[in-house]
Amino acid sequence: MIWPFRKKIKNEHHLYAIYNSIVAQSRQEEFYKNMQVTDSVTGRFDMISLHMILVLRRLRSENAEIKEFSQNLFDLFFKDMDNSIREMGVSDIAVPKKIQKMGSLFYGFLGKLTNSLDNNDEKELVIVVNNNIYDGKDRKNAEKLSKYISETVKLLNKQNLEDIILGKISFIKFGK
Repeated sequence: MIWPFRKKIKNEHHLYAIYNSIVAQSRQEEFYKNMQVTDSVTGRFDMISLHMILVLRRLRSENAEIKEFSQNLFDLFFKDMDNSIREMGVSDIAVPKKIQKMGSLFYGFLGKLTNSLDNNDEKELVIVVNNNIYDGKDRKNAEKLSKYISETVKLLNKQNLEDIILGKISFIKFGK
């Protein structure tokens, strides 16, 4: 079905390519088996949020096209969360409250994670990861995940912004 009032999104297929890469990376078995992220709806949301934050952080720019792409990526993320909640059987009345709570969690994590990364504060990064991913209960795995985050930031920083908005992005690959 074609939606008559749907806003036309520039390079929509590139947007979906990046989003699908984020989701695929966040579902890597390594996070759930070796870093002990809870394999649950909450744990998966946390991992998608983490990777969204890292990509959105990389997309910070004064360039209008990159800003628009970044906003569209953010919008797609929450549209997908809305659809996922509905697929889980949450009533139409309860969806906005769930999305509002998810948004609050996301923005809190975004602010704290970005601050620790921008300040290159490894100790704070471990605290943020431990509090947001492990509910403050697993510093050892928070340290492992923080190391992954730092390496991912380095990898993303090497990638050209124009390539990213063309749907090309690379994440750390884990061995099998």
